Amino acid sequence: MDTQTRIKEIVTSHPVVLFMKGTAQFPQCGFSGKAIQILNACGISEPFTVNVLADEGIRQGIKEFANWPTIPQLYVNGEFIGGSDIMMEMFESGELQPIFKA
Repeated sequence: MDTQTRIKEIVTSHPVVLFMKGTAQFPQCGFSGKAIQILNACGISEPFTVNVLADEGIRQGIKEFANWPTIPQLYVNGEFIGGSDIMMEMFESGELQPIFKA
């Protein structure tokens, strides 16, 4: 299975997916840690996470998948939402929380 197919399968198999550096319990960068904090604040205590540091193919492939150059990347119900900055902006404006209830 090629990397893009693997990513598509991951994104469509779980309601909330965060591609991040490290794990939810031990984020390996500040942006990934911030993304986990935002998800927790939205009531998402156990998102499905993918540690891109553990798989170089996924690490590069996810950037192509969404045409988005940075990690972390959040997907909800198969749809790309954005990185930690967009997550924070959406959270602060109240746009992010309803996405999880849909």
